[in-house]
Amino acid sequence: MADGGKPPTPEKKSWADVEEEEEAKAKAAAAEAASSSSSSSPAVEAQAKQIEALSLSVPEEHGGGGGGDQYPPLLDDSDESQIQAVTSGGTVYESAATFEDLKLTPELLKGLHDEMGFSRPSKIQAVTLPMILTPPYKDLIAQAHNGSGKTTCFVLGMLSRVDPNRKVTQAICICPTRELAQQNKSVLMRMGKFTGITCACAIPPAQKDYVPVAKMPKITDQVVIGTSGTLMKWINHKKILTNDIKILVFDEADHMLAEDGFRSDSERIMRDIQRSAGGCQVLLFSATFNERVKDFVTRVIKDGNQIFVKKEELTLEKVKQYKVQVPDERAKIAVIKDKIFEFGQKVGQVIIFVRTKQSTKDVHNALTLEDYVCSSIQGSLDQSEREKIIQEFKNGYTKVLISTDVLARGFDQAQVNLVINYDMPIKFGTRDEPDYEVYLHRIGRAGRFGRKGAVFNLLCGETDNTVMRKIETYFQHNVPEVRNWQSEEDFERALKDAGLVE
Repeated sequence: MADGGKPPTPEKKSWADVEEEEEAKAKAAAAEAASSSSSSSPAVEAQAKQIEALSLSVPEEHGGGGGGDQYPPLLDDSDESQIQAVTSGGTVYESAATFEDLKLTPELLKGLHDEMGFSRPSKIQAVTLPMILTPPYKDLIAQAHNGSGKTTCFVLGMLSRVDPNRKVTQAICICPTRELAQQNKSVLMRMGKFTGITCACAIPPAQKDYVPVAKMPKITDQVVIGTSGTLMKWINHKKILTNDIKILVFDEADHMLAEDGFRSDSERIMRDIQRSAGGCQVLLFSATFNERVKDFVTRVIKDGNQIFVKKEELTLEKVKQYKVQVPDERAKIAVIKDKIFEFGQKVGQVIIFVRTKQSTKDVHNALTLEDYVCSSIQGSLDQSEREKIIQEFKNGYTKVLISTDVLARGFDQAQVNLVINYDMPIKFGTRDEPDYEVYLHRIGRAGRFGRKGAVFNLLCGETDNTVMRKIETYFQHNVPEVRNWQSEEDFERALKDAGLVE
């Protein structure tokens, strides 16, 4: 981070100030790497130049004499074989066996244990939290699968960095959807219940609650969580002052920084904060990072730590996936109500993912005609309606939720252990090109936090089968087939294999 005591140098400029220059350098470095090495890709060579070698060795005071057992395990000693940790600089990070190892305040520990009910860090938390909370507070690119506890990582990071006695915004979290922003705020308020820290939610207001931004009072909450568009408006109107921002979080960073996502607003927010706050720590969290986003963030974060999960490890092992061949759309409804619901409603809640708003209505109508109590949600609903539907589902008033991909990312509901892909996710404007990241996020709704879950992919026709084959190839994972869509025994066997029925 920048040191105000030294004379200005090019390295001290924020990435936004020298973006074009750095991009040109990156391209030149990539071209040079390509010409000098035929065994490695330009992206890998460029990344190797930007990040120092791994520094995970045992410190001298830990070595020798057989006394190492008294120290916490180092990152490379953990059982995180599927997690690739790359650290920058000479800092040695120790994996946290307990939350107490992190030197948290008593108020935060009380929130974690008493309010959240956490006994110890999850695997990804044990590796990631020391990187976030250890000075000099380096930036972090972290990839962690759904349900691994990544939300706790950045929420705890924000709560640990802010001063509750200062009534100014010190932490910002940017999310792709209002639902995810509200959910993250809820987690933060519970975890920080005993700290006195407050949080504002920057999301588009419901029509009945609309107040022009110019007439809003200045934000004095220490933490602000919201969507990029609303955050940008609040910053532009000086409702949020960015001078004191210590930590900036991107949740679902792949979506926020992708070319076709919210990249423009995200870049402007980061640019404003980096220029005014200087030494702001940036955390980018997501379950998936495509190569284009990886290239972007490694260019933007010059001196940060990285944690990536191998692609083939991303499919959640505790979630059993199945494919079901059906002859037509009508058969999909029959499979849902006569086979999956026959057993599925006995074990928990169900989310049915569809591709369009019309499909949401069609599936909802077909199921309610059969007297199934279900809710449906899609992007065009008024915010208050969406919130009401989500809350009813979370409270257990309905067991079935039909949704477009508005809920594919970041929606936490512990009771959901069945996901049905009524329509397979495909990239916009294509016929049979899977949206791999959306698929991963969808199946991540089942089996949250290590619980068991099952996913049924309903396939109708050659296009669906092509999409499914590409998904299996991409994740290097063979999805077993339920042999007969009309057989109750086959579906019961599948759910037994998933550990959801006896």
